[in-house]
Amino acid sequence: MYDVVYIFRGMLIGLMVSVPLGPMGVLIIQKTLHKGALSGFIAGMGAACADLFYATVAAFGLGFVINTIKTHEVILQIVGGIFLLIMGLNIYFANPLKQIKARRRVTKKGLLGDFLSLFFLTVSNPVTVVVFMAVFAGTSVLGETPTFSTEIMLLIGVLLGGSAWWYTLSTIVNIFRKKFKLRVLVTINRVSGIIITILGGLVILAAFEPFRSMLPAT
Repeated sequence: MYDVVYIFRGMLIGLMVSVPLGPMGVLIIQKTLHKGALSGFIAGMGAACADLFYATVAAFGLGFVINTIKTHEVILQIVGGIFLLIMGLNIYFANPLKQIKARRRVTKKGLLGDFLSLFFLTVSNPVTVVVFMAVFAGTSVLGETPTFSTEIMLLIGVLLGGSAWWYTLSTIVNIFRKKFKLRVLVTINRVSGIIITILGGLVILAAFEPFRSMLPAT
């Protein structure tokens, strides 16, 4: 029964990692505004599952995976930055009228695309595994003698915490989305596109040593 406590610890960690509105948060808000709460939430689940992947690597100390990530860290960051640049430009030039019509026909294929795009973008930031390793070690969240069951409970909590945040965010944004007129949606597209494009550029720059401190949070 005591193991259940680790679920709540994991939820706090999941929230702590997800709440800061980095480029993933901006993308999820944009998807919610133009495609609805379900699309925003599914996209958020993509980010949450990517966080779960890195949390699993950190919790179980999967040396091979960590070494592989470190070996290809620069490539991963550059690829992730390029994806952000492309998505940012796509959002900037997108036609809000087409996006409004698309809300009425959100398909399973479209939702899968929302999920996968955020999953791969989040996974492409290898700093996430470092964050989880630092949190697990710094807070001693697993205790002095972690067991398989406590680690599983913690990871379940991480997923639940991230999921709860993205559900809350997409729901709140969806409530206010109906009040936005077309002109406002165009402005949101432009601003979101510029922010995401800039963040994509920063992610690419952060792949190189002199610019490491510029790396945005997920």
